[in-house]
Parts: sequence; C-alpha cells; structure tokens
Amino acid sequence: MFIRGFDRQEGTAKAAIDAWKQRVRQLKAETYALYLAYRDPRVPWYARLLAAIVVGYAFCPIDLIPDVVPVLGYLDDLILVPLGIVLVLRLIPPEVMVEARARARQGMAEGRPVNRAAAVVVVSIWLLLAALAVALVVRVVR
Repeated sequence: MFIRGFDRQEGTAKAAIDAWKQRVRQLKAETYALYLAYRDPRVPWYARLLAAIVVGYAFCPIDLIPDVVPVLGYLDDLILVPLGIVLVLRLIPPEVMVEARARARQGMAEGRPVNRAAAVVVVSIWLLLAALAVALVVRVVR
C-alpha cells in the first residue's frame, strides 16, 4: 500500500515537473518571438526599446538578483521576465506577433536559435567589466 501511494506521488511530481518544463519551453519560444518581432519595422520605437530590454534581460547571464539568493534569486526570473513580456505584447501590433510566433516555431523546430553576434557582445561586456575591476583593484592597492 505504501509503495502504491509513493508511486502515485512520484507520478504527480513528474507531471508537475513536465508541466513546468512545458511552460519554460513556451516562455523561451515567446521570448524568441519577441526578438523576431523587435526587428520588424512595423513595431514602434518604444516597443522596440522595451522588447530589447526584456529579451536582453531574459537571455543575459547577469540577473538583477543573483540566483544564489534563496527564493528571491528565482523570483525575478519568474516575475520580471513574464511581466515584461506581457507589457511588450501589448505594445506590438498583433499581426506582427502572429508572424513572429510562426517564424519562432519554425526556427526552434529547425534547431536551437543561436545569435553569435549577441554572444560576442555579452562576452565582450564581461571582459570589459573584468578589466575595469582589475584596474580598480590595482588603483586601490597603489
């Protein structure tokens, strides 16, 4: 009897984890669609600006609140990114988002979208920040 209940609980936990994984995939797809919509000339400049901030924050390895901070570290990802997406979706014309979602589905089906230019920018920023930190430490030590 105990084993049956344990199996049922394990199945429920697995279903919950699978549901979360599905939501994460949807969030990634929606973020990628926002990236594609951002590049469309029919999108107003203010929506482009906000979309760039939201997409950049979603894909950036630097969090507003580091993930090592218990609970709060993940709350910013669970609250800020979805709220930003909702806000940007209200600013982008619906027909643009329909096209962007279709292109995002197609792009994700063909393989994981990779933007090498964005990776170069992020790595460059990290290197610049590291160089500035070293220069600051050297200045303080002298």
